[in-house]
Amino acid sequence: MKDNTKFVGLDVSKERISVAIAEVGRGMPRYYGVIPNTPEAIRQLIKKLGNTENLQVCYEAGVTGYGLYRLFLKLGIECEVIAPGLIPQRPGDRVKTDKRDAIRLAQLFRAGELTSVYVPTEEDEALRDLVRAREDAKEDELRAKHRITKLLLRYSISPPKEVGKNWSYKYRKWIQTLTFKHSALSVAFQEYLQHINEIEERVKRLEKEIEQQSTQGVHAPMIQALQCLRGVALITATSLVAEIGSFQRFQSPKQLMAYTGLVPSESSSGDLRKQGSITKTGNRHVRRLLIESSWSYRYQPAVKGKLKKRIDGQPGSIQTISWNAQQRLHKKYFRLLLKGKSSGTAVTAVARELAGFVWAVAQEADEQTTSKN
Repeated sequence: MKDNTKFVGLDVSKERISVAIAEVGRGMPRYYGVIPNTPEAIRQLIKKLGNTENLQVCYEAGVTGYGLYRLFLKLGIECEVIAPGLIPQRPGDRVKTDKRDAIRLAQLFRAGELTSVYVPTEEDEALRDLVRAREDAKEDELRAKHRITKLLLRYSISPPKEVGKNWSYKYRKWIQTLTFKHSALSVAFQEYLQHINEIEERVKRLEKEIEQQSTQGVHAPMIQALQCLRGVALITATSLVAEIGSFQRFQSPKQLMAYTGLVPSESSSGDLRKQGSITKTGNRHVRRLLIESSWSYRYQPAVKGKLKKRIDGQPGSIQTISWNAQQRLHKKYFRLLLKGKSSGTAVTAVARELAGFVWAVAQEADEQTTSKN
């Protein structure tokens, strides 16, 4: 029986979509043309292409999001969102147009040479946007604080020694007492301070919603379970769940480690095996979160304070994983230091193994949820 499958490559931009079609076989893909980036135009395109069962569509992940993917699913058409950084490139190819990109996508899609990304559910995407909005607000806060400290530096204004660290409670009280000779400078300084206050209020509002999602949202059990790990408190746990979405797509902890880009790169040939720095592929947000959390494992294993409160009430199996993580990762950190590794290298190695413990807790949490249901 003849295979009538059509592989459709879409180069998507804000207002238009370039379409190319590759038939089964070795023939060159044909360029269909350009259509408006609207649901009506896409439905008309599908009608012209024929039976939806014979269509397979792909497009690159980008700023246009996953609305197009969800539309194709509603129409009963297979669709994949392609990772742009993993599309094979021809050496010496210096011409890039929407038409060539669409044709190339269709050709590689037919050959099975493209790597698709995980498409989150609408709830997961909303939670991810929430935690990233907080991350953006914290970056804005840091920039705003730097503007004030640099302004003070330009005018050779330094806090007294008893004030302590920048932006501590004493520092804030001291900075409120500053006066300036020129009214223009005074207004600029006060506006900078007001900007910081506004950003801090925005952070509080975002964190309040994150806290609500961690107790009432669809991912609340998973977020509570991940908080059993040392260094993984409310914001980090919620961010991990938002960025990863479904932990079930990773069949082993090694797959999650690779997804975070924390595994060593390798260039081996024959009997020669050479490993380099980490690959830094995959989700950079998850990688940053794990590295920040891993600094907590410098300290002696202990269950006390806020960690004890987070662990209380959680299943014994998850508490055991948390304790084993403390024991193993603390030893690993200092073992690497004794070998002469830098603290940054040691923490990165700890973060890689922490990803494995995150995977283990997630699997256990899923089992607990399934058994309750």
